[in-house]
This record gives sequence, structure tokens and C-alpha cells, in this order.
Amino acid sequence: MLNLHIHSEHFTNPLYLESGRILEPYDIVYETYGELNEARDNVIVICHALTGSHHAAGTYEGDNKSGWWDGLIGQGKAVDTDKFFVICTNVLGSCFGSTGPMSPRYPYNEPYRYKFPVITILDMVKAQRILFDRLGIHQVHAVIGGSMGGMQALAFGVFFPNFAKKIIAMATTAATQPWAIAFNKVAQEAILKDPEFKNGYYDPEVIRENGLSGMAIGRMAGHISFLSHQSMERKFGREYKSNDGLYELFGKFQIESYLEYNGYNFTKWFDPLSYLYITKAINIYDLSRGFDSLEEALGKINAELYLIGFEKDILFLPSEMESIHNTMRTLGKTNSDYFEVKSDYGHDAFLVEIDKIENYVREAL
Repeated sequence: MLNLHIHSEHFTNPLYLESGRILEPYDIVYETYGELNEARDNVIVICHALTGSHHAAGTYEGDNKSGWWDGLIGQGKAVDTDKFFVICTNVLGSCFGSTGPMSPRYPYNEPYRYKFPVITILDMVKAQRILFDRLGIHQVHAVIGGSMGGMQALAFGVFFPNFAKKIIAMATTAATQPWAIAFNKVAQEAILKDPEFKNGYYDPEVIRENGLSGMAIGRMAGHISFLSHQSMERKFGREYKSNDGLYELFGKFQIESYLEYNGYNFTKWFDPLSYLYITKAINIYDLSRGFDSLEEALGKINAELYLIGFEKDILFLPSEMESIHNTMRTLGKTNSDYFEVKSDYGHDAFLVEIDKIENYVREAL
């Protein structure tokens, strides 16, 4: 049984954001697994992706849905909770307990909505560092993340060079490219143009009950970018829904049915304003901001850097990961390693094909 605990910390000191704005007060929700050793040097930080949360592993009592990286984290697994003390926080801007656009705005007690400031990946990381300082954790064994989690892991390496001994970043990039921004644009437009979104003044209870069709359409576009040509063919082929007729106008292929189911379901558990704020953070993410070049930014990394790309990832191409590694090499830094996973699953492979990465992660740790 995984030793799983949920905690929340409240901060009253102002958090100075990259935009120049201030967030105060704010809360961070986090989950821990395993035991902190006496030397406090067995900590592993896990960073979640866009729609993930602090619930990275294990199952809650009375719930059968395990954490999003349960295959990787646990007793005897690659991130071994018998050895390591693992901590995963919910990022600022999210809708799972940390302060976000639908949190009450002090002192008015109304939700922030659009008054919430734009949060960046660096802001998310900075808030986590403040949390860890409060917990007496000033250096960690490793930071691990995929996709937006990988962006955070890299940001830890660049902006807090002595915080982590090892950084494992997968299916991510040094700066979000136009292809990924374009998919996010479809989702943002679809949310904003849905009359039920009510220009951001929706009732969250109503959305939880009914969903939000604009957001569902945006999420469908997202799902296309998470898969690959090959994985769709293998999973769905040209199979048609068995109880639909081929010549019915609204008869569906299995892939259409899958996108609908996942799209509409999603809107009942993820907040639309959080989606807008987090996709904004992803879009404007660029490790070289504030530096003269990407080389200068990557030159700050002291940690051992382990980069994992996935062969058929169309959202963050493996070449984007490889170019980080090549830049490190060009800088004469020997603390970088690149591993490309043979996979035709697409971007989601880092969540799904654990068997292809677990040995690499285990050895890196």
C-alpha cells in the first residue's frame, strides 16, 4: 500500500510574478509518498502536465482511479517510494486546490475570474520552491516531469541551478513552438465563443453538471495532438460504431466516438478558466526569456540532465528534446543525456508506455 498524504499550505507573503504583478495570499496543495530520511536528501519532485494534478500515484480511499503516473511511482517502481520521499504539487492556476482563477479573491471572497494574473511556468516553479523552503527541503535528489511538467523540470534547472541533483524531462521543449500554440488556440477560441461560458462569469456548479461544449471541442483538438497517426490507426482503424449506420449523417467512426466521450467528459471535471490560464502559461513558455540566448539559459544548468523524447510525438517533437542535449554538448557541458523512445503512441506515450521509460528513469535516479 502506498503511503500517500495530501496537504495544503497557505502563504500570506506576496508572490512576485514574472509579469510584474503580485499574487497574495495563495494556497498550494500537494501530495507526498514515502518517508523523508534523516539527511533529507531522498526527495524527488514530480511536476504535472496541463490537466494533471498533485494526485500522481496511488488511490484515494473509496476511489478506484489511481494517480496519473501510478505506473512509475510506488513501492519497487522506477520512482521507488521505499527509497525516495516523493512530492507532487498542484500548480498555481489549476483547479484542484492550489490558487487559481476560480479561487476566492481576498478580501472580496468573490472568485478572481479574469482578475487572476497571468501565471508563467517560472511562477509555478517559484511558488513550489517557496513551498519546499517552508518544508525545510532546500535541495532534492531529482525533479521529474513530462510535457508541461517537463517545462517545469527544465525551469528548475535553469533558474534554481543548485536545487536538484538530477533533472529528468520528457516529451517537452525549451520554448513552445507554433504547432502547439495553434492547438491551444483552437481550444481557447472554442471556450470563449461558447455562450454558456458567459464571458467567464459562468456558475461552476452548472458547468460541472452540464459540461461546456466549446471546451469539449477544444479538448478534442488537444486529443488529436496527443496521439499519432499510427496509434489512432492501431487503436481505432476505420471501425464504425456497431449500432450506427454508415449512411446515417450522424453515424460515427470509433475515433469520433472516442473524441466525443473524452471531450465532453473532461469538461465536467476541469475548469474552463484554469484551462485558459494554463494554456497561456504553456504558450508563452520560453526558457531563454530574460537571457541573451537559449545557450546562456541552458548554460546555467548544473544538474545531471536526462532528456527523453518520443519518436512519434507530434506536439513536442523529439528533435526539440535532442536540440537541448546538442546545445548542452556545444557548450562543453557533459551533464546531459538524451534517450529517444521508439514509440508510435504519440505525445501521451510518457503517460502510457511506462514500460519503455522505467528502466531509463530507474538508472538515471
